[in-house]
Amino acid sequence: MDAVEIARRAQQARSAVARCTSEEKNAVLLSVADMLDAQRERILAANACDLEGAAQSSAQTAFLDRLRVTQERIDGMIEGVRQVISLPDPCARTPQAHVLASGITCVRQPVPFGVILMIYESRPNVTVDAAVLGIKSGNVMILRGGKESLATNRALRDCLAAALEQHHLPTDIVQLVEDTDRQRVQELIRLRRYIDLVIPRGSAALIRTVVENSTVPVIETGSGICHMYIDSSAEWETAIALALNAKVQRPSVCNAMETLLVHAFWQPRIGDLLQPLADAGVEIRGDEKICRCFPAAHPATEEDWGTEYNDLILSVAFVPDEEAAISHIQQYGTRHSECIVATDRQAVERFMQEVDAAVIYANASTRFTDGFEFGLGAEIGISTQKMHVRGPMGLEALTTYEYRMFGDGQIRS
Repeated sequence: MDAVEIARRAQQARSAVARCTSEEKNAVLLSVADMLDAQRERILAANACDLEGAAQSSAQTAFLDRLRVTQERIDGMIEGVRQVISLPDPCARTPQAHVLASGITCVRQPVPFGVILMIYESRPNVTVDAAVLGIKSGNVMILRGGKESLATNRALRDCLAAALEQHHLPTDIVQLVEDTDRQRVQELIRLRRYIDLVIPRGSAALIRTVVENSTVPVIETGSGICHMYIDSSAEWETAIALALNAKVQRPSVCNAMETLLVHAFWQPRIGDLLQPLADAGVEIRGDEKICRCFPAAHPATEEDWGTEYNDLILSVAFVPDEEAAISHIQQYGTRHSECIVATDRQAVERFMQEVDAAVIYANASTRFTDGFEFGLGAEIGISTQKMHVRGPMGLEALTTYEYRMFGDGQIRS
């Protein structure tokens, strides 16, 4: 199927999902959860094929982790669907209304975008997250995943299609683009006549390509060079626990810490911080002072400070004060998630005020930047831009509004 036909069919399916009530959409999603549960073995078998192909191509460990589906991750998908069911329908919110001087009643009505093209890479759970958020918010979804996860995405798409058919809705409400030729993406992102919004999610290279070439409006979900700054006032044991969690708990994802900035006050105790990380398999790449204090560290290059590793690699530097930490983050950060570990209230307030990021933490791991953790049920991505949304994107992020004007014959003089 060519790009125009895919987009045209999506446009035709638009009215079907727009007519659905909140109860009808929730019923579809409940069927999706049931289908995912019933088709576990098929999904896992398809994923095993994808993993085997990726391993033969010498894919990195972090990539394989993002690609892998397990029973626990299927449980997570199902729980995400159920959370979305429990959330209010964003298009059923009470609209804002007021009467104009002309006597016309002006109603600002929440509405779905319409047709959304989602372009992503190796994480199959995005197929389910994007589809259920799209259905609940009344959108039609065109999903284009990476070629490495095609078998898994097909199995997940079949679950979604079966749920739609069960409720007599067109399966074109959720389409999977199976053509892995990059030219197909180039064609789709130029179909402004049919597609209302493009959301890329993946590597910096993917996002840059879409942003630079799309004629359809784009919401940019940026890469995550996430920093943690340990202030001189930090509770030391808390700092060690937070650093371990932010780096080690799941290093392959965008909310994992990539750079650790440590106040020079802690120089005599830096080994207590870095040794547990090294013991967990983390390669430390440090500035000159870090390498002197912790001989196991490798010298960091300028490139390291601007790299999203998505792996068990960590850049570490001493900073003389909070101002230097903020300056470093401003220079190398991607406005995703940043953290300060401190007990000094003024230090926390300054960090919150001066750091520019979608999510800023005080004394908590950056790993919480996630739609599920934010109570959004699932997320379609983490926006690092400032318009139209920022941070984890849930249901409301997939809606806009229109003005509905009710008169009784008014004409403008």
